[in-house]
Amino acid sequence: MEQKIHPVIENMSAIPADVLNPFVHKIELNTYDKFKVALMTVTIFPIRFLFAAIFLGTAWILACVGLNGMSGGDLDGKPITGWRSDLKKIICFFMRALFVAGGFNWITVKGKQASPKEAPVLALAPHSSYFDALPVIFLGAPSVVAKGEIEQTPVLGKLINYTQPVYVWREDPNSRQNTIKNIQRRATSEDNWHQVAIFPEGTCTNRTSLIQFKPGAFYPGVPVQPVCIKYPNRLDTITWTWEGPGPWRSVWLSLCQFHNFLEIEFLPVHVPSPEEIKDPKLFAENVRQKMADALGLQVADYSYDDCRLMSKAAQKNLPYERGLVEIQKLRSKLGLELRGVEDELSKYAKIASGADGLVTVEDFAAYLGLPVSGPLKELFFLYDTEGTGKIDFRQYLIGLSVIAKPANTEETIQIAFKLFDRHGKGHINKEDLNMLLKHALNMTTLETDRLFNQVDVHGKGCITYDEFRSYARKKPEYAKIFTLNRLKWLNNEKRNFVVSDDGDNNSKLKKE
Repeated sequence: MEQKIHPVIENMSAIPADVLNPFVHKIELNTYDKFKVALMTVTIFPIRFLFAAIFLGTAWILACVGLNGMSGGDLDGKPITGWRSDLKKIICFFMRALFVAGGFNWITVKGKQASPKEAPVLALAPHSSYFDALPVIFLGAPSVVAKGEIEQTPVLGKLINYTQPVYVWREDPNSRQNTIKNIQRRATSEDNWHQVAIFPEGTCTNRTSLIQFKPGAFYPGVPVQPVCIKYPNRLDTITWTWEGPGPWRSVWLSLCQFHNFLEIEFLPVHVPSPEEIKDPKLFAENVRQKMADALGLQVADYSYDDCRLMSKAAQKNLPYERGLVEIQKLRSKLGLELRGVEDELSKYAKIASGADGLVTVEDFAAYLGLPVSGPLKELFFLYDTEGTGKIDFRQYLIGLSVIAKPANTEETIQIAFKLFDRHGKGHINKEDLNMLLKHALNMTTLETDRLFNQVDVHGKGCITYDEFRSYARKKPEYAKIFTLNRLKWLNNEKRNFVVSDDGDNNSKLKKE
């Protein structure tokens, strides 16, 4: 049975070594770079920053003028026309001037942008920085899909509102369906709506791979034009990820470069097949693969939820990378919910004692309150599929879900309780627990007493079935250790029974 389980765990645990963490970025400055930055900081940077601020302020004032007298319903109901439409072009001019002031003097373009009728949706990737606003401006400021909270952002909120965005409100359970209907309505409308632009990755990465695309923009089942973004600079000061330089440092270093390169490539419009219309996730995956091939990048099964776990890991004093588990893949294969995974991460953080955030067999034993015995090593080996002597959070999560929890059935708990309750009194006393664990797991009296007190939450001097069951549910590893060595446990129980009970019971046991 174990030989069947182990390959499954090993297959699910494996993350290719060449898949880099897409949420980490470092800027390495050599001597030349340091000298250039120092020189530009006191000469060119102040001038660039001043002009960028002037252009941004001008664009914001124009946006305020254009939006004056318009409600949210007006922006969502009909595309802007007349002088407001002309004003949008002027706003785009000043926003483009802002980026010229920042060193983006020219843009290399490949391919051709499709019309709104040919491709109502534009999918831009990889998303790596707030500098990605420049490709959006170059596209003519199409309607962007953005989280609703950004509407309240000073300056930026007005500029985004002028694109007539499709806002996603996280607190609204109907928001996703409303977003889909909104995109479909604009795509099929006779009105002259702009295209809808979306960054389907949903978060910023370091452009070493394309992470999973969120399927939201693909649910409408309308043609999508993939738009690839590249920043082929020798020194990457553009990227802003979860772990790395902050936004202001990125702006400062970018404005201290002589020129910042940007390439935009329009790929052919992807018209969804009937299968893709029925399966938006397939649609999103096929578009992602097409873009990855054009960019020369690999795809990675990471998602925005991995970013959330990375943040949680950092809060628990774990290295960021401990939160990288390919959560979407685990959710689909193991049926895990994000909240449950976050709870297990909190438990894992208490187990991992080292600075590397990994769990050793000694950590595992301390967590379970057991000695480093053969049965415990056997269970740890099932978790440690790479044989390194340490397990990460992903291995722990998979092992817990596929090995430990399935073994922790009501039947197993009942059998184990009866095994410890040798006299059938309906409770377990300290002596019975001590005797059985001493022979089965080589535990000392001090260790068994400590474990007994953890289970005996009310301090009654005995463990009831409810207490036993509750503790077993919290730590399903006990059930797996029991099932791995059930025969040994039963043999030890029989031996203890013969030694400690009266002659009648001995005769009965020998007869059985």
